[in-house]
Amino acid sequence: MTCRSEDFIKDYNTEMRAVQDSMDVLNGKWKIPILSSICYYNKRRFSDILKDIHGISNRMLSKELKELEINQLITRTVLDTQPVTVEYKLTDHGLTLRTIINHLTEWGIEHRKVITGK
Repeated sequence: MTCRSEDFIKDYNTEMRAVQDSMDVLNGKWKIPILSSICYYNKRRFSDILKDIHGISNRMLSKELKELEINQLITRTVLDTQPVTVEYKLTDHGLTLRTIINHLTEWGIEHRKVITGK
């Protein structure tokens, strides 16, 4: 039996909290697809995100965008147009997720090949 040091346990606990914090911010069915849409195009209008993500409602998209804004992952800009246009963009902090989104995309493509054989 291996005896773990207190430092090892503290490091492990810190890492587990970090994973939980990440999952708390990115949880749910819609946040990653929303971030992916904005990331792919650099900035996106509400209606464009709605078209990109099949099955999401206006209300749910609005809620998720607000949460992403609260967590400082996106910015919301109201443009002076008629009718009013709202544009979303990743913040500098949100841009740090680009690598994760790209890796998830690559993994998803490979996973689909494994599962479907295509």
